[in-house]
Amino acid sequence: MRFRSMIAVASAKILSLACRLAGKQGVTMAGKLALKIDPSILQYLAKQVRGDIYIVCGTNGKTTTNNLLAAALEAEGKKVICNHTGSNMLMGVAAAFVLHSSLTGKIDADYACIEIDEASAVRVLPHFSPDYMILTNLFRDQLDRYGEIDTTMELLEKAMALAPQMKLIFNGDDALSAYLAQKSGHPCVSYGIGEQVFDQGSSNEIREGRFCKCCGERLVYDYYHYSQLGSYHCPSCGFARPQITYDARGVSMKDGLSFTVGEDRIRANYRGFYNIYNILAVYSALRASGHTTGRLEEVLRAYNPQNGRNELFEIKGSRVLLNLAKNPAGFNQNIEAVMEDPKEKDIIIVINDNAQDGTDISWLWDVDFDRFSSDRIHSITVSGIRALDMRLRLKYVDIPAMLEPDLKKAVEKRLADGCGNLYVLVNYTALYAAHNLLASMAG
Repeated sequence: MRFRSMIAVASAKILSLACRLAGKQGVTMAGKLALKIDPSILQYLAKQVRGDIYIVCGTNGKTTTNNLLAAALEAEGKKVICNHTGSNMLMGVAAAFVLHSSLTGKIDADYACIEIDEASAVRVLPHFSPDYMILTNLFRDQLDRYGEIDTTMELLEKAMALAPQMKLIFNGDDALSAYLAQKSGHPCVSYGIGEQVFDQGSSNEIREGRFCKCCGERLVYDYYHYSQLGSYHCPSCGFARPQITYDARGVSMKDGLSFTVGEDRIRANYRGFYNIYNILAVYSALRASGHTTGRLEEVLRAYNPQNGRNELFEIKGSRVLLNLAKNPAGFNQNIEAVMEDPKEKDIIIVINDNAQDGTDISWLWDVDFDRFSSDRIHSITVSGIRALDMRLRLKYVDIPAMLEPDLKKAVEKRLADGCGNLYVLVNYTALYAAHNLLASMAG
């Protein structure tokens, strides 16, 4: 054990403990300190993982997919390193390994499941070479940070080139992910939903990648699932939805989610069509890397999100569900999941514009908030730094909203006079504070 590595590990663990005692998350700070003391600490620790290292990239679904995959491997009795909190930049990834190690810098892990921010992948992959990358989807997200989606794709392409032996597991229903995977030259497997699930009525959804990345012609869709995900082909050059390795059929959203893939029928007591993709990505990763999937349904039943992604709380007799909504595609799917609930409901929407959120909040105008115009909505409250902007956005679709910038007060009011069924939808920097608040109120 190198003395410098030992100091880096010990210092990071002490800092992490101090942050937790102070009520702070502290994961990123611990990783930053470890890397400052020993810039090669991540490379040193990652080499000690006995089996495969999986990374998860993509705009939406990274945290849920990554944590579910880790849970599935743990259900096999394996020891897994995972950045459960969603700290997915270089410092957060380093912290996942450092905080898992012993004080002497020894890693006892069979596998690692690591979520990585798309723009940070080029900084992370020089430190270790993953065996598998799951690519969930590519949507427009935080324009002031990522730029246009082509910039994100260029960064991911560079990152993939840093790990030439890595196998890609990609969402074949996303033309952008499919193009990137095929262009990379990596061995690939794909997953998707191979049948039309929804009637193709009118929709104002923003659809990225409407033009073929190979030749520029407008893609033709047989059907959409949501945003640009669906069955597509280019009438000019022949680029099309690839032959799918793990193709889901028989999708049902009655009493939870269920679908068939291969000979397996998968069931989960979740809402939100997008969760089919998350589950399917985990199924595909397990199969592609030689693991069984017989216990996946058991894992899905036992899985309890603790990071603000569909996290459920019971507070003073009320059901409170917390979920992240940080870009148009994700928010539209959140709205879909909320409206699947037939019961009356209260909604709190929290919008911040801190650096991690993206200071440009113009994306709110690309979200289909008009779908909240329903007699099943008891009330809507807007909160956060940009509460007034959110209230104005709702006003333009004739939906009244109460204003309460302080989230604690907003929650307390809805618990006092609400209908007992509360949804709290937050963007990124509000997530940790909202989780802590609700967890403390749940007692």
